[in-house]
Amino acid sequence: MQDTWTHRTVLLNEAVAALQVNPDGHYIDATFGRGGHSRLILSQLSAQGRLTAFDKDPEAIAEANTIADPRLVIRHQAFSHLGEMPAGSAAGILLDLGISSPQIDNPARGFSFRGDGPLDMRMDSTRGQSVAEWLADAETDTIAEVIREYGEERFAVQIAKAIDRRRQERGVIATTAELAEVVAGAVKTREPGKDPATRTFQAFRIFINAELEELQQALEASLKVLQPGGRLVVISFHSLEDRIVKQFIAEHSREVFDRRAPFAAPKAMRLKALERVKPGADEVAANPRSRSAVMRVAERTEVPVQVSPQRYPGTSA
Repeated sequence: MQDTWTHRTVLLNEAVAALQVNPDGHYIDATFGRGGHSRLILSQLSAQGRLTAFDKDPEAIAEANTIADPRLVIRHQAFSHLGEMPAGSAAGILLDLGISSPQIDNPARGFSFRGDGPLDMRMDSTRGQSVAEWLADAETDTIAEVIREYGEERFAVQIAKAIDRRRQERGVIATTAELAEVVAGAVKTREPGKDPATRTFQAFRIFINAELEELQQALEASLKVLQPGGRLVVISFHSLEDRIVKQFIAEHSREVFDRRAPFAAPKAMRLKALERVKPGADEVAANPRSRSAVMRVAERTEVPVQVSPQRYPGTSA
């Protein structure tokens, strides 16, 4: 599918390099987007290699269907369905989180306050509630909680009350421009260069698409789907996502001891944390939207932990 909105893949070479592609392996691109990472992975696979790509955006699926390659399997699903893949079937999993430039730049998708369009924000426009539909009936306290939790917005209560007043006075907020106007009236101060509506739009997008919940599900599923030695590569674009990824990798990158059985061997760590990568100055200059990206890399491991004799006094090595 061709459109006028282009997408520049963030950390393209770094992410695929981190996967350490085995030409005969099976890889999962859990967020196809416009296919930048997928195409580079395919270029490194042999005839026996395979790539499974997930995306819940119909426009991304249409783009994926333009790739005539028998090694590629497309799944029109959210990456929370990752757990449906066979256990130990993947040599690497890549998650490039957030939204793509075509989603942001197309006013008809309703993701951005920079162009007026329907207040939608659904990544899968074929199902679920739009933001406008949700805001029509949502309780003011619920709206404030969403803005505060997912937007980290200190004016969450004021914005929620302003939305409620606007609903009572003029009815449903139906467009991105209408929402941006309401938020601007409620937010009296903001960091230089930052639009007052930025945090609220982020919050509603994350909430309506259940992004953080789906991320948690996909990360947990990766432990099952990755084969030993397989790589998990995750690119995040805001602190809420990165915090989840960081904590998940940290949690599974340490030995687990059962305090009820102090002489038992610890359970082996399930991941090995490898690296944290940020875009370089050249990439940020060429694509300013990449500046907030953080890539974390981990490796699946089931290597038995060697019990230290110092850790268990009175036992032999």
